Amino acid sequence: MAGWRNFRLTAANLTIGRGGQALASGLSFNLDCGQALLVTGPNGAGKSTLLRTLAGLLSAMEGAIFVTGEGLEPETPAGLCAHYLGHADGMKAALTVRENLHFWSAMLGGRGPQPDITGALLSVGLPHVADFPAGYLSAGQKRRVALARLLVAERPLWLLDEPATALDTASQDRLGTMMQAHRARGGVIIAATHAPLGLEDARELRLSEPAGVHS
Repeated sequence: MAGWRNFRLTAANLTIGRGGQALASGLSFNLDCGQALLVTGPNGAGKSTLLRTLAGLLSAMEGAIFVTGEGLEPETPAGLCAHYLGHADGMKAALTVRENLHFWSAMLGGRGPQPDITGALLSVGLPHVADFPAGYLSAGQKRRVALARLLVAERPLWLLDEPATALDTASQDRLGTMMQAHRARGGVIIAATHAPLGLEDARELRLSEPAGVHS
């Protein structure tokens, strides 16, 4: 897929929370092809909860989330169009890096039986680890392989929770290049972050810590 046409994510008057307690309410935003949103705020403000809600892993307490775009069915859940990269790297330690990426390509709807695993690992600077068991990798290498998941199955929406965690400067630069290329193809990025990600023109959604909730 060379790009996505007319893709739009809409969040309308969301209330998000966990354990029955609301963390943020009245959240509304639209993101169109090529746009990015940084979600910022203190620990406990609901940044990760918002991403997990957008991914369909949690239910919104109020409000609606929907996506539209060429080739999408009406009322397509946002999660079916999304890569969600959370704090866990999502790899099975006993499988090789290649086997892990094959698994994620199949799970996420990658095209054909042979995803471009070599190309994805080149993009994160790790072509030499393809046949290593994932359990042998360092924390930084595991994070970079997790980022390679974004490239083995094409999805227009990237939901990234602190994506630069455990990355050195060179790997942060590679992440920036990946995000720039994704947006150039019409993709949308929402990233929860405490640190700059090089998305200089991104909009910002700052969440505040609810009263009575402490990190």
